[in-house]
Amino acid sequence: MATLGELERAVMEQLWAADSPLSVREVHQALGSERELAYTTVMTVLDRLAKKDVVSRERVGRAWMYRPTSTREAMVAEVMHSALVEQEVDRSAALMAFVNRVSPDEMALLRDALGQVEERHSSRQD
Repeated sequence: MATLGELERAVMEQLWAADSPLSVREVHQALGSERELAYTTVMTVLDRLAKKDVVSRERVGRAWMYRPTSTREAMVAEVMHSALVEQEVDRSAALMAFVNRVSPDEMALLRDALGQVEERHSSRQD
């Protein structure tokens, strides 16, 4: 999954914040308070996001309704994983560079997450 452009991220933020699927008009109106965009620009962005499988869409009456296909967190995790897998990069060095940038609180979260993953793996082997 490729990273998103600035406008795509803004559109996704609206979809992630919504409790239900949104139409192009609803996304356009929500973004209108932040920036001046043509309705057709928002429609094009949503269409591209659907083609990338970042959003799903369903026709309701005459309008398409859009919803994210994953959570913000799952999408970030996928981008991080893809960067490590798809690029010719020293994974160990990349992970070390990432860990060197996290705060002590984030380090504690990483330790907890690793502990949970290790528990799941060890319980599967039993």
